[in-house]
Amino acid sequence: MLALRLTRGAHLAVHLRRLLVAAASAGTGFLLLCSLGHAMNHPDEPGTSALRLVWCAVPVAATAYLAVAVARTDPATRPRPGLSAIGLGPGRLMAVSAATTALSGALGSLLALLLFLHLRGDPAGTPFDGAAADALAPGRSLPLPAALTLLALVPVTASAASALALRPREPRPARDRAARGYGRFGAYGPGTARETFGAYGRFGARLNRAPSPTAPATDAPALTDDDAQSASSRAAPGGAPHPAASADGPPQTPDAPDDHPGAQGGSGTLPWGIAVLAAGLAVETYAGRATAPTSDAPAAGVLVGWSLATVGLALAGPGLTHLCGRLLQAVRPGALRLLAGRVLMEEASRIGRPLGVVCAVASAAYAAAALYDAGGGSFGPLRTLGALLVAGCAVATLLTAAVEAKHARADTTATLLRLGAPPVMLRSAAALRACALLAVFGPLTLIVAELAALPLTR
Repeated sequence: MLALRLTRGAHLAVHLRRLLVAAASAGTGFLLLCSLGHAMNHPDEPGTSALRLVWCAVPVAATAYLAVAVARTDPATRPRPGLSAIGLGPGRLMAVSAATTALSGALGSLLALLLFLHLRGDPAGTPFDGAAADALAPGRSLPLPAALTLLALVPVTASAASALALRPREPRPARDRAARGYGRFGAYGPGTARETFGAYGRFGARLNRAPSPTAPATDAPALTDDDAQSASSRAAPGGAPHPAASADGPPQTPDAPDDHPGAQGGSGTLPWGIAVLAAGLAVETYAGRATAPTSDAPAAGVLVGWSLATVGLALAGPGLTHLCGRLLQAVRPGALRLLAGRVLMEEASRIGRPLGVVCAVASAAYAAAALYDAGGGSFGPLRTLGALLVAGCAVATLLTAAVEAKHARADTTATLLRLGAPPVMLRSAAALRACALLAVFGPLTLIVAELAALPLTR
């Protein structure tokens, strides 16, 4: 009931995103039912029917990926202060988000069932009654348990993926590492409070020595009152005061730049992504040798290879986006390039993975087009529907991630405008980011597409 109320009271943009999930679920459910109809209509070809059902895993995964992206941007299920007091903690909100995703998927599955029955000719009196009766086995009774199982696959998968992505996570403690730095006279060791020039040789600075509770009293200087006041009043170049040493332990220093969530930007997964991409291309090449160019559909090994390549590009996407941000700031950057590069580095983890998935989908579309141009059969309506469904889900996920990134930096944009930054500069930075991403991901897409299409067309 709470999920229904939150769904009804959402904004128009949220309803449109949920309708996209319902439409994707309807298309995927229809493809699953069509594979069932092919199995009923051709009982002597179980291998071909099983292969059609296996290839339906691609639109199922694309629909679940879109559902997760929509669930992340749903403002109704976002944790807010005060909700835990009335029993709406992170776990309950996660359950509400999963229930909302299941409702959207169930609506799409119901539409798919109605369309399937309508095209079979079961409900009479409609204009397109029985338009695809020859392909959907109209003379056979529809096995209801099998149809309901296939239709329940998309809502269950999408809701489970949303619950897994939005599950409550325990906050990880900050890494307790001492900041390394160069001490007095170049002594390399744990950094302490910064000192001004000449503090070491100040008169009387090393006369009063106080023993430390954790270290022997060797050459540890004690700060006088004037030194303590000057040390507490000193500030860093950015305007933040340096932490003063306390009697309870070492000085509390802020996190290093590497500890920032957007500092690394998923660059650690870039080697893994390249390795998985190479493995996927190798599997696809090996499986493509066993698939003749005139076959009706690629083998299941080609699907495994393309799946691995997609995972590899999704893993490498954040690192490549982070690299784009660094390249924009290279060689004496101005304010425009600095702004564009910093935004790309900050949003690398958010938009890098959808960019990698779009790159993989474009490469697969190029390889499929090359395969059918070489005489690999006709590109029928069901294959067209599957290709449009996968491509549409990938592009919609990328646009949803871009909207989420825009909302995440809304405070920063408002601050820049309040400080006097012209709106033209912000639009120019956005265009510069888009050009940088296109310059990196465009050639990568062409290279992967050529490598993926080569074993299928020769």
